[in-house]
Amino acid sequence: MADASMPMSSTDPVRLPPPATAEQAAATPRLVVESLSPSVEGGDYPVRRVVGEEITVEATVFTDGHEQLAVELLWRPCDEAEWRRVPMTALPTDVWTASFTPDRLGRHEYAVEGWLDVFGGFRRDFRKKLDAGVAHDVDRQEGRNLIEAASARQPALREWVTRIDAAGEGASDLLLSDDLAAAMATADARPFALRSARQLVDAERIAARFSSWYELFPRSITTDPARHGTFDDVIGRLPQIRDMGFDTLYFPPVHPIGRTNRKGPNNSLTAGEGDPGSPYAIGAAEGGHDAIHPELGGFEAFARLVEAARTHGLEIALDFAIQASPDHPWLTEHPGWFAWRPDGSMKYAENPPKKYQDIVNVDFYGPDAVPGLWAALRDVVLLWVEHGVKTFRVDNPHTKPLPFWEWMIADVRARHPDVIFLAEAFTRPTMMYRLAKVGFSQSYTYFTWRDTKAELESYITELTTEAPKEFYRPHFFVNTPDINPVYLQTSRRPGFRIRAVLAATLSGLFGVYSGFELCEADPIPGKEEYNDSEKYIVKLRDWNAPGNIILDIAMLNRLRRRYPALQTHLNTRFFVAGNDNIIWYGKPDPDGQGIICVMVNLDPHQGHECTFQVPLWELGLDDNSSVAVEDLAEGYRFRWYGRDQFIRIEPDQPFRIWRLTRDQ
Repeated sequence: MADASMPMSSTDPVRLPPPATAEQAAATPRLVVESLSPSVEGGDYPVRRVVGEEITVEATVFTDGHEQLAVELLWRPCDEAEWRRVPMTALPTDVWTASFTPDRLGRHEYAVEGWLDVFGGFRRDFRKKLDAGVAHDVDRQEGRNLIEAASARQPALREWVTRIDAAGEGASDLLLSDDLAAAMATADARPFALRSARQLVDAERIAARFSSWYELFPRSITTDPARHGTFDDVIGRLPQIRDMGFDTLYFPPVHPIGRTNRKGPNNSLTAGEGDPGSPYAIGAAEGGHDAIHPELGGFEAFARLVEAARTHGLEIALDFAIQASPDHPWLTEHPGWFAWRPDGSMKYAENPPKKYQDIVNVDFYGPDAVPGLWAALRDVVLLWVEHGVKTFRVDNPHTKPLPFWEWMIADVRARHPDVIFLAEAFTRPTMMYRLAKVGFSQSYTYFTWRDTKAELESYITELTTEAPKEFYRPHFFVNTPDINPVYLQTSRRPGFRIRAVLAATLSGLFGVYSGFELCEADPIPGKEEYNDSEKYIVKLRDWNAPGNIILDIAMLNRLRRRYPALQTHLNTRFFVAGNDNIIWYGKPDPDGQGIICVMVNLDPHQGHECTFQVPLWELGLDDNSSVAVEDLAEGYRFRWYGRDQFIRIEPDQPFRIWRLTRDQ
């Protein structure tokens, strides 16, 4: 029979067949520890949190009969041997809860352990007997014997036995002493102890959950289309990016660009003499993923840019695109990292109907790929980390093996736990969620194509209430160099303002590709692509062009920094607004002092009106109360009286951002 004083572990989610003998039955757990929350199903994958963020753990713990239980939350950084222990509090229906707060970066783990609290059960029952006047000497003797047995494990308890023996009727008070209870807890044999399976936690820096990204092509930071922009030119643009409130500046690949099959403007198959080609065709005679395009400047120029960005409160993020031009040095140095056709040629990359004649893909399971290719790609990331890059946007990770990502990201973050990976994965939800489970801190999302009230509410509800809430952080990019959304192609300036406020207030992660602030939307007819796409040309812009929404973006980012309620998607609540064109939602302050409420007219072409419900209940107020309101976008204050209100919103000012508090 198993030793009832030793913790068992509840690690197998599959119910085994019933035990065949009484001895086998007696050796199985007597307690039940289940429904650990938060948790991630599907493998040994971590819950995602940030350092300093409190994690409230719940578990269902129960046993047979009327035995009293004691339950603890155990947690620790994975590189520490000793568990930190927190007593858990019982809630109704056998649920127990406690919290802990990771205090440093890296992987942590937690579990829940329960056992029979024999002495605690005695105290509970003895107190009831005393209160009912039915306590007897035999009851006191029972308690005394429990203490004497525990003194074999904790000799200091002998003094309590002596005091109880000498106390006579006063023994009752001693048996109910809180000091004795604490001493007995330290000596508890923890009979029938059962521990849950562990749950991993990745504690990341705050930028993994809350950040505002701005994407630009360094080569386009120039005033002359014949002159390629440089890193030093980007330094001159930093103050404007900072003033818009962004904290992450993201570049597409900055490596040498291949010449074989180089693309011309608008993805044409023939490049002219001065055409720069697509930066995603990585690799040329000058080098591959570990090199910088000569016209951008070398590593010294990049170091100047990283330092200048830091002084402006910006960090540099780079694109990690695992693909090669036919000129990449790896093709000649490591041909076994690629798949070759029988005639010695290579198949260019495709994402039907798109074709990329200037790009070939590596073969992760090629003849010499393991471990050579895998390690080389990992070393590319480590190289750029050494050059000051701690954030990587990963191109099309869903087309690469999941085992590679799980290994590579874990290896990098074991060395540099502050590194962040963003998955550019527009694919099936199952794959997007699995990429998050295996290590990606953030992910692009379907927000780009969620335009209607029903679509937005349904999608945000999925992300905030279903399983992905524990491991998937949605990054709401409003546009990308690859995606010129149909909504923006026809909505003019009001549509850009609408999408900006939705992205910036619904998610803690908000991204803009340059040109969005200028309301650029000229498409290739019938496609979600930009005409004269910057992927193939040096694109000049007038950064102060009339009709821009720079002030809107700066205002949104200012509010995001000021109000913690806007720094996560998980607190979003949707409210009643009686018009399908008007979306109405709120985000409570973490301290409960107020709630930020956002109302948006989703129709960029005409005004709409509705009756809506003010969420007085969120502030503990009844439907007839009044509430103080501050318009955060316009800077004025007023009061609402009662729950039901009326509004009309026109396209020229398509949103409202209010903060509601109980008092002015």
